[in-house]
Amino acid sequence: MRALRILLIVVVVLGGLFVIADRVAVHFAENEAADKVRTTENLATTPDVSIKGFPFLTQAASGELDDVQIGIKDYEADTGTGTGTSGTSGPKSIRIDDLKADMKGVRFSGDYSSATAATATGTATIAYDELLKAAKSEPTQLFPGIKAQVVGLSDGGNGKIKVDVKVTAAGATQTYPVLSSVTVDGDTVKVHADNLPKLVVDLADSRIRSITDFQQAIHQLPGGVKLNSVQAGQNGVEITVKGSNVRLAG
Repeated sequence: MRALRILLIVVVVLGGLFVIADRVAVHFAENEAADKVRTTENLATTPDVSIKGFPFLTQAASGELDDVQIGIKDYEADTGTGTGTSGTSGPKSIRIDDLKADMKGVRFSGDYSSATAATATGTATIAYDELLKAAKSEPTQLFPGIKAQVVGLSDGGNGKIKVDVKVTAAGATQTYPVLSSVTVDGDTVKVHADNLPKLVVDLADSRIRSITDFQQAIHQLPGGVKLNSVQAGQNGVEITVKGSNVRLAG
């Protein structure tokens, strides 16, 4: 019995040491991975990296991690140019907030210089003040003496964006709220007015839509993930992303 008790104590001690070693190793790996992602994506700040699953050491020995979660607070995505229906130039980049990605089946090289996830899904937000940069926020002439501009974007409820359009005619101004749908088409976020109010008598639909409707391309997201869906939310347009063979580093 005494020998059995000693054996159990040894097993418990060794198990505890293994857990400690495993947690130390995963913490080190998370820090290293965060630094590599920051370098690869040229981020201004170091992202949060969390390696899930236990034990970590056996996963590391196999060369593949089951589940890695990455959080990037602010990401500047390349856009080319955003355009309205009349081809207005937009910003060269757009800020993506609170990008959270869940990577499955992450394989890494023997020297840990590169890592690729089999699949990835995630969420993020494009703040309304960022998306406004793609709209016609400067006064634009519709007809002689009549100008219009988008002066604000906000949550319109039920997944819609409220686009505030200010119309100036004969020295008087009036702001009209226009409920709009937001959709994704490839790598482009599109905002399209659902029902146009009678902003100015006899204005052509296409002239009004040159102000109310606009789009923003997002050509590059971390690791090559792609836009999947978009929906208007309280603080901005909420997006989901997905990808396969997503490069995390190297």
